[in-house]
Amino acid sequence: MGALAVCLLLLLVPPEQRAATSAANGAVAVEMRNIRYHFTGSISVYISQLRGELVPTRAGEIPVFDDDRSFLLQIDSGEIHMPLLSLQNVLNQQVFAAKDAPLKDIAIRVEKGRLKVKGKLHDRGDISFETESTLTVTDDGRMRLHAQKIKALHLPLKGLLDLFGVTIANLIHTSKLRGIEAQGDDLILDAQQILPPPQIRGRITAVEVRDSEIVQRFGEARVPAPSMTGNYMSYRGNRLRFGKLTMQNTDMVLIDMDARDPFDFYLSHYQQQLTAGYTKITPQFGLRVYMRDFNKLGK
Repeated sequence: MGALAVCLLLLLVPPEQRAATSAANGAVAVEMRNIRYHFTGSISVYISQLRGELVPTRAGEIPVFDDDRSFLLQIDSGEIHMPLLSLQNVLNQQVFAAKDAPLKDIAIRVEKGRLKVKGKLHDRGDISFETESTLTVTDDGRMRLHAQKIKALHLPLKGLLDLFGVTIANLIHTSKLRGIEAQGDDLILDAQQILPPPQIRGRITAVEVRDSEIVQRFGEARVPAPSMTGNYMSYRGNRLRFGKLTMQNTDMVLIDMDARDPFDFYLSHYQQQLTAGYTKITPQFGLRVYMRDFNKLGK
């Protein structure tokens, strides 16, 4: 069934048969399972499981799929895996993208459970540097990169800096940067601010460095069991708009047509994924959207 037919069917449903609608500016409950979520063409994360809400960013408005700045994702609990390449792209393309940013050409790898970060100190004449850091969580739920070793021009520097009382905060000025803060020999990364829209909001409670990714856990130590099987994104309650359709008392589930691998979803291209799939209406006038993976769409 096409999207136009879905719109017509929903419009024909008598108001008394529709579920009661909450306040127009209310949040929409969201649940995700086994999702490869694209923020941009070069920045993506893997969401193994997540529960939270889509919260409108403007009073009196509703979340709109076609406007990634119309809502933020409030995470109550979940686990998100960020590939090192995506983190590297976030730092180069988002955090340190300005011409006068203090760091440039950042590259990241993992060695013996520690993050090796290479780059250039732009405001120090593009001197090359390398740090070896541990990754932990701050008390307020951000990620802390603590430098154990520092090299500049391939020479050990940490001991010399300590001798003269010089820290990373003295070398890298972050007051004008969004989502990153230098404290002593630490860099504090705020996942809520460093990623492109839609903005995420949530408290990181644990973090783990793996060979090619960083695993972030939000909220409860134990994520509630999924409400259904397969790979999906479920949206329920209040109002939600996508394309020309506005759902009242939202009951919509986006379902992966091929559950053999993660649901590859790109919000900016959801229409192509939608038209490559099909939709169904439940007896309660809910919407089930079977979508093709973004990485399996024809060019």
